[in-house]
This record gives sequence, C-alpha cells and structure tokens, in this order.
Amino acid sequence: MALKRIEPGKRMSSAVIHGNKVYLAGFTPDKALGRSVAEQTKDVLTQIDATLKEAGTDKTKVIKANIWLTDITTFAEMNSVWDAWVVPGQTPARATVEAALAAPGIDVEIMVEAALD
Repeated sequence: MALKRIEPGKRMSSAVIHGNKVYLAGFTPDKALGRSVAEQTKDVLTQIDATLKEAGTDKTKVIKANIWLTDITTFAEMNSVWDAWVVPGQTPARATVEAALAAPGIDVEIMVEAALD
C-alpha cells in the first residue's frame, strides 16, 4: 500500500496518508506564536482543518488527538477553543499532557489522526 505525503520536508511531513487514515504531524502556532493559549489553539486548529481538507477529510473524521500544553493550568483555556471546534457527537479519543515544547512562545501542540472516506 503506497504512502502519500503532504508537504514533505527535510525533517518531517505535515501529514502522511496510509490506507484509509491520515496521520498529521504535531501542529504548533504559526500566526499566534507567543500569544495566549486560546489564540494559539485557534491557530493550530485552523492549520489542522486545512491539512485535513488537503488530505480529503475533515474534523468529523478525527479518530485520535494528542495535545501538549507547556502549562497544564491553561487546560480550561485550551478546552474553551477545542470545545467550540469539535462537532458534538463526533469527538475523538484524546489525551492532554503538560510538556516542554520545542521553542519559547509555543504553548500548544496538537497532533491528530483521521479516517478518510
């Protein structure tokens, strides 16, 4: 079964399609770098939406999500954005943990896996 890579780079691809699933890389803020966790979460979810669309799917097909926060006390702030983004009844399995992230100003990273139609 062939792999299809979306935005392959030297170190990683934005996503990899294999069979009937798409595996996204961990997305971090782009335009909202250094801003509030809510703004960073919106930025990351916008990037995820675009990548899922490019792969041929959408957030209603997300199977699993992993979320990393630099400060777990921002959990409610992140969830306020997440809860507005997910579709009721279509929520994925999810884990959220506190972790040091790649660079200062990155306070949220989200990685998802989704089914393809």
